[in-house]
Amino acid sequence: MNLHFYKYQGCGNDFIILDNRSKKINLNTQQINKLCNRHFGIGADGLMLLENEKGYDFKMVYYNSDGKESSLCGNGSRCITAFAKQLNIIKDSARFMAIDGEHESQIEDKIISLKMNDVPLIEKHTDYYYLNTGSPHVVKWIENIDTYPVFEEGKKIRYDTSFKSGGGTNVNFIQLKDDKLFIRTYERGVENETLACGTGVTATALVEAMTNNTGYTNFCDVVTLGGNLTVIYQKQDDGSFTDIWLKGPATFVFEGDYILD
Repeated sequence: MNLHFYKYQGCGNDFIILDNRSKKINLNTQQINKLCNRHFGIGADGLMLLENEKGYDFKMVYYNSDGKESSLCGNGSRCITAFAKQLNIIKDSARFMAIDGEHESQIEDKIISLKMNDVPLIEKHTDYYYLNTGSPHVVKWIENIDTYPVFEEGKKIRYDTSFKSGGGTNVNFIQLKDDKLFIRTYERGVENETLACGTGVTATALVEAMTNNTGYTNFCDVVTLGGNLTVIYQKQDDGSFTDIWLKGPATFVFEGDYILD
């Protein structure tokens, strides 16, 4: 099978994207895992299919690099918006379907903004916060973020029995340093640290709004290993969050053909 693919990245969070409007592409778990493998395939944190959806500009079907369909990917959503523009499906805005429902996105210059679903609750635990921003996330304040063992500590929390019923969790470690909010993320499905995670950045920004360590009001700039992202939100009196937007760059890297056995 010959696959014509496109590679995009958002702050180093990279994706293989396939145009599947014809519905001719049908990949299994092993094939997706092989395509995402950085040694034996194209290499990516995840793979997306752009498909038709009645009443919408397109549908996004997202798989993590382990080959399993996953919950919402924020940076992936922004990248597939850029891809839809490249295909001339949209101009500067989109309405599309993802696994967690309808989303809007906007393009302004090279910045792509994604409207997230409302977050009704942030759970506060002894040493971490837990919330769902389309994907489940633990957010934990730490020190020495530059040298923190993200892989080892993230893996422990990701597989903790507390989160087993939901298929595990993503884990974000954050620190306020030089008046900036820094984040490092262990992503489930990738089973490793990634350079950025859009839903994790969103979760982190909302936790910061709850604890108010930076003094931001209705927005938060977050520094990832791969670049900077901004989250805009409205904090309600009951502690919920509405009108949440994730903003940042989404960049075309290259396209090519892959012969899949």
